[in-house]
Amino acid sequence: MCKTCGCSLPRTGAGDTATVDVVARLLQANDRFAAHNRDHFNSHRVIAFNLMSSPGAGKTALLEATINALKADFRLAVIEGDLETDNDARRIRAHGIPAVQITTGGGCHLDANMIHDALHDLPLSQLDIVFIENVGNLVCPAGFDLGQHRNIVLLSATEGDDKPAKYPVMFRGADLVLLTKMDLIPFLDDFDPPSAERAVRDLANAAPVISLSARKAINLDAWEAWLRAEVAAIRSSQNATTEPHGGTHHHGHHHRPAVASPPSCTEAAAPIQGDERVRRS
Repeated sequence: MCKTCGCSLPRTGAGDTATVDVVARLLQANDRFAAHNRDHFNSHRVIAFNLMSSPGAGKTALLEATINALKADFRLAVIEGDLETDNDARRIRAHGIPAVQITTGGGCHLDANMIHDALHDLPLSQLDIVFIENVGNLVCPAGFDLGQHRNIVLLSATEGDDKPAKYPVMFRGADLVLLTKMDLIPFLDDFDPPSAERAVRDLANAAPVISLSARKAINLDAWEAWLRAEVAAIRSSQNATTEPHGGTHHHGHHHRPAVASPPSCTEAAAPIQGDERVRRS
């Protein structure tokens, strides 16, 4: 639990005014940093994808397979989020790709200020795509705009096909849902891919749902084709600069509008996460 999403704040009753006010102010501050991040991405013509899931759904394995497939055509980097260790960043760097590890200590999600700090450790002018691997959590990451262009949510075969119904905020905001570890389906009797997709559709989300396995290279072509199409679409939008902060609205996902003006990089150096411990490596 952490102090940036309100999940650790005491609840005195439904709709408690003090709690709502604190959470609203936290989100407003975060949205200012997110707008600033989006400006950074768009000014460098970099596309940012935010990967979210429960722990162990296969985000890092998917990124490893994606790097191998795309690094000949795109300049890639990864921002990794975990409570502790730099294990995932070391895995990514082993593929010759820059990776910044954010360890949040007790934080259950990444926020836009953490991403802003990480961006100063990446050569944005030399990149095409930045993947953000969020902290494993199906609740809190859904509430925080990081300045990304698209949200990708992973649901593994080991979790059960009812997760979209149980965690509607996360899956309702997805621009793409990936059903992962599909190579395990023959050994499981409680995951039905069509049922998982119906649960997404029941949330009025028309986002694509792709079944794949990163470890066994099953249907990775569909995932890669989606990525390439989105990169082309976002770059077209960046070139047109028709939307404020270069933001895009896609498949029903809406970024909260930024409040006031985005902070400068000097202002962004001040943390918004209270005494929460954040390290980069």
